[in-house]
Amino acid sequence: MNGHPLHPRMSSAAAEAARIARGVRPEHLDGPTPCTDFDTRALVNHWVLYTSHGLEHRALRTPLPEDLVARDFTTDAAWAEDYAAQLDRAVAAWADPAVWEGEVDLGGTPVPAESIAKMLIKEMVLHGWDVARATGTEVEVPDELADLVLTVVEENAELYRQFGGFADPVPLPVDAPLLDRALAASGRDPYWAPKQV
Repeated sequence: MNGHPLHPRMSSAAAEAARIARGVRPEHLDGPTPCTDFDTRALVNHWVLYTSHGLEHRALRTPLPEDLVARDFTTDAAWAEDYAAQLDRAVAAWADPAVWEGEVDLGGTPVPAESIAKMLIKEMVLHGWDVARATGTEVEVPDELADLVLTVVEENAELYRQFGGFADPVPLPVDAPLLDRALAASGRDPYWAPKQV
């Protein structure tokens, strides 16, 4: 059985997310992030919830349990390893091409499953970058994955901006790297760094 053509990019995004998570130390958790509404702890909890548990539940067409939505994953010292294991389960749940077909119920609105998968890959990469920037970790995203993220951002940016999910685009040179272009189109400054105290 051949998998869906985007499944390898989901696997790539998940592997990078797991690597970034392993670089987060307890002293990082109260620090700032490029997402001005989130400190690192809140951002990590959002990232873990939606890109691993949410990713699996979307594949299974089941709602996220309330206990997961309310959980502070960072209180467990092994949260990064647990996140990596949950990412593996989630990516495995999308291995069947049939899972990419049909629709997923998103709060009463049916959304094509492939669109949901693309959005969650985008979340993995962009919030992974946010966490990496907040914690001083380098980000390694291959061009084929960065190109997908850029496409998803450009297709959905105006909708996200209407709901406050993205800020206004940040100007960049036309020959900027693909990931920087995706970040800038989502309203992120690719050169953001925590202020030195």
